Amino acid sequence: MGWLDDHTNYELAMPTRLGAPTLERITALCRLLGDPERACPVIHITGTNGKGSTTTLTSALLRSTGLRVGTFTSPDLHAVNERIAVNGTAIDDPSLIAVLERLSDVETVTGITLTRFELLTVAALLHFSDEGVDVAVIEVGMGGTWDSTNVIDSDVAVLTNVDLDHTAVLGTTIGAIASDKVGIFRPDGVAIVATTNAIVVEIAQRKADDLGTTLWLLGRDFELEENELAMGGRAITLRTPYDFYEEILVSLHGIHQGVNAATAITAAEAFLGRALGEAVVVATMATAEMPGRMEIVARNPLIVVDGAHNPAGVRALVATLDGAFDVRGERRCVLGMLTGRDLNDMVAPLVGAGFCEFHCCAPRSPRAVPVGELSAALRQHGAVAFEHPNAKAALAHARERSTDDDLIVVTGSLYLVAEVRGEVLHVASRHAS
Repeated sequence: MGWLDDHTNYELAMPTRLGAPTLERITALCRLLGDPERACPVIHITGTNGKGSTTTLTSALLRSTGLRVGTFTSPDLHAVNERIAVNGTAIDDPSLIAVLERLSDVETVTGITLTRFELLTVAALLHFSDEGVDVAVIEVGMGGTWDSTNVIDSDVAVLTNVDLDHTAVLGTTIGAIASDKVGIFRPDGVAIVATTNAIVVEIAQRKADDLGTTLWLLGRDFELEENELAMGGRAITLRTPYDFYEEILVSLHGIHQGVNAATAITAAEAFLGRALGEAVVVATMATAEMPGRMEIVARNPLIVVDGAHNPAGVRALVATLDGAFDVRGERRCVLGMLTGRDLNDMVAPLVGAGFCEFHCCAPRSPRAVPVGELSAALRQHGAVAFEHPNAKAALAHARERSTDDDLIVVTGSLYLVAEVRGEVLHVASRHAS
């Protein structure tokens, strides 16, 4: 794994637009490896938020129909193996090492050097080819047009939503970011757009018209008629181009997860060209899991971890807190963030969510916002903020000050969520220190 980590990692050091990679190197490498990106049909999923949940749910639905499904997601929480899975099982160490050794050999012979994420993308494609999957569901890393996953030629493309994030790379407006993301659309494919934002819809329609892509729009071609709070998650009623599903329990918290579930059902049906059927949808959604996203990891006090890492994600978290959990005591927040987002846009909704205090720390990342800077931003908004040297100390202090009836929310970065989740659930991190 050391060889992999020696390569440029844009998840730790975000590129600028000028420094972002193209698809030339990864395309050349795939060609030398026999074009593994063409080994199976693909569903390709992008969006500012929700793409990970939608990818996971789509994969689960297709597995429930009996298909052998490869899934590529990012980032991981505790081990890089999590990103590459077949039928819900992460790639094991021997298989991952073997596929990375193949890539190392090709790199040595050709001199083609990829980034860490590009290598993981090709590793996933090779593994799916080796395993003979029936379909691959692939989550975009960032953006769309120039993301390394766009080396594939998808049958179904999904755009969950568009908000301001990674603006240094993707652009500073909704329109610019949307234009980048619709780059995953393909001629003669189906593109699903799960937002009603007029700017995004117009850009998606224009792209679809130019390519000859069939476009399915939320509110027109598929519709989420009900998305209500339910015991243990959401209850959704939706219409797809193939069927109607009433009062389906989705075992995930948050109104946004109701939208993600509806989008996943629609995407799976677009790929199959038929209805999934009520039995598959009911069984799959009732057992859905999404680690690190509005996930309960402990009780007494209740500890919820959520990887909200941009303003839209924070707003979704805040909206979910009201009613999703039966909490009679106080709310506390363990908070750590990465640079690249406006601090005020991140902290203002959290301060307004009724947390009695914040326990600030820096996630394990060179991009972490300094703890003093974060606490100062919170105090500017009138919040009580404590500073801690690390996530373990922040969580311990929040626990000490809580009763069994209280709620502790851990958020701001998936890196922080991984640290706290590992601490609470005793899952060891396998990342390079």
